[in-house]
Amino acid sequence: MASRASRLALAFGAVALVTGTLPAQAQFSGILGSGKRGAEKADNCGKGKKGDRGRGALGGLLGGAVDEVTRSARLPSFVPVPSFSDQITESIACKLDPAEQAQAAEATLSATRTDDAAARPEVGASAQWTSASRENVSGTSTVTGRDKDGAARDCITVTDVVIIEGEETRAEKRMCRAPGAARYSIVA
Repeated sequence: MASRASRLALAFGAVALVTGTLPAQAQFSGILGSGKRGAEKADNCGKGKKGDRGRGALGGLLGGAVDEVTRSARLPSFVPVPSFSDQITESIACKLDPAEQAQAAEATLSATRTDDAAARPEVGASAQWTSASRENVSGTSTVTGRDKDGAARDCITVTDVVIIEGEETRAEKRMCRAPGAARYSIVA
């Protein structure tokens, strides 16, 4: 345990050293965001992009420590499936295997689906799913709010809840559809 703590302390010290030499844009890009959503932004669930020197140096220093902590805690980490990035958030996708991501995306589609393209889903509309690939994994998608944005799109808030081995993860997502469109998609 002490060696793990010393490795983490060393890694955090290296982070401070590396980030102090990066330009402000690189230091704050995570806070400012890039406007990407879902799997486009996922970076393999926190593993970083290739080609970024600062991130590469940081990843090299921290990658081993983070992977070790994740493995020792027995926490699975999955890569988001790009075809579901318009329906499920990165924070949910990273906890689900590809089959579960498909089930979660289908639950969102089910909760937001209406018979008429002009109709809006009711606040409280919900769909549940239970993993077909792992025990003790389930989730729900529930429409929890409604609004319009400046572009006259029809927008809703959907809350996803995923329970894995009794641990709950909750994520809200803002979803919109253009006039006449049948389907809602996550917006940045």
